[in-house]
Amino acid sequence: MTIDTLFGPEVIPAKPRMIRFKQIKAVYETFTVKEEITNYLKTGTRYTAPKQVADTFQFLMQETKEMFLTLHLDGKNRIICIDLVSIGSLNQSIVHPREVFKSALVSSAAALICVHQHPTGDPTPSSEDISITRRLKEAGEILGLNVLDHIIVGDNDYCSFVEKGLL
Repeated sequence: MTIDTLFGPEVIPAKPRMIRFKQIKAVYETFTVKEEITNYLKTGTRYTAPKQVADTFQFLMQETKEMFLTLHLDGKNRIICIDLVSIGSLNQSIVHPREVFKSALVSSAAALICVHQHPTGDPTPSSEDISITRRLKEAGEILGLNVLDHIIVGDNDYCSFVEKGLL
């Protein structure tokens, strides 16, 4: 006869262990602009043509560095969010699909339009522009976010990838 048979096996309670997780919470910021911008960016405007987008974002030509923006659109092609994805140098901007879609998913966008300007004034797409647009289109299809167009703004001119058959 042993102690185990008389009293049962000795049970030593385990110490509770702490498990720590990092939780990510979406933080939305609403900016109130106190300038007269209603002439070029009107609330509730449906964007249905590349020229309309190019005209709206012609002000980018005042910048000396290349800026890559994404317009997050709702189901009726109205802007719900504008994301400044990248500010580059005089003639290039680093754009990665992860950065483009990170904010688009948080904003619950139905579709995207990519916009950037060429500070040189020539809106002709570079091979890098064509390559990143294809990658964004493919990534968007996987995520269920339609990339409607990529528009390059130039001096009183623009290039739409849809109009040129590049998208």
